[in-house]
Amino acid sequence: MPVRLPFRPRRDAYPPDLWTKCPGPKCGEMLFNKQLDKNMRVCPHCGHHFRISAKTRIDQLLDAGTFVERDSDLQPIDPLGFVDSKPYPDRLVAAQLQTGLRDGAVWGLGQLNGRPVSICAMDFFFMGGSMGSVVGEKIARAGEAALENRIPLIIVSASGGARMQEGTYSLMQLVKTMSVVERVKAAGIPYISVMTDPTTGGTFASFAAVGDVNIAEPNALIRFAGDRVSAGTIGEELPPNYAKAEFQLQHGFVDRIVPRHKLREEISTLLSYLVVQPIEAPDQTQPTGFSPRAILSAITGALAGESGGGMGNATNGAASGNGVEAPRG
Repeated sequence: MPVRLPFRPRRDAYPPDLWTKCPGPKCGEMLFNKQLDKNMRVCPHCGHHFRISAKTRIDQLLDAGTFVERDSDLQPIDPLGFVDSKPYPDRLVAAQLQTGLRDGAVWGLGQLNGRPVSICAMDFFFMGGSMGSVVGEKIARAGEAALENRIPLIIVSASGGARMQEGTYSLMQLVKTMSVVERVKAAGIPYISVMTDPTTGGTFASFAAVGDVNIAEPNALIRFAGDRVSAGTIGEELPPNYAKAEFQLQHGFVDRIVPRHKLREEISTLLSYLVVQPIEAPDQTQPTGFSPRAILSAITGALAGESGGGMGNATNGAASGNGVEAPRG
């Protein structure tokens, strides 16, 4: 009678999500996923920083249980009827099923080492983190919340640039996000920009590169355009690794390169120095006489009121939400 040993039979196939091969150029190690998650998705052999989702990023940065997401039901529409290899709505549905998000950014309020902050994180896994009207709107609302509550603003970028499926609506987000960021900075409120792999295109050309402090993760891809376009524009051969965070640090676009496991501590330290400036009281000694600016503002407001009826229903950003204000421009 054969003897049965109390061991499981050897399997020839294993779950596909058990191991991950490090894509580092000089690594290629097979990494156990549970250990990789414990190491914040950073290769313990070569230090390669894997891309992570927006919600994972927020969990790593903020105090546990303090984050309150805002506008989670805001989602894009398809005003252009855009079709490439497949219709834009089909691409949105596929990305939503893959990531569990309505669009490629998450914003809300939370605390970092007990300090209230407004934070917005982009998610590269949602259509390459491309910036459409909803992403731009969430970034703008994060800035407006920082203004309203006078708390620091943190934006974590991970984007391939503007979303071509939304055409001009996408390009308008550069102006919208920059206008809010400039208001935040003018109000004396700290703005920390964190550039992760990748930060390219319109994202890099707008809000990502204008923080009070620009932080990047090691070896992150940071550039405006691809190699062929950049080389053709300047008519010269590009230097090696010109699009990496280390090159940007040497040339002033990045202030600090911080490994992921030190990023939370680094931002907390910076915010302890970059305090929110107090609101200055109006000067009561100045006379309240003739003010050309006040008159022009009144005229502009009156004209806007007269033309508001015809413009009220115009499309104002390619996004809508269930009971949520549609994004602006």
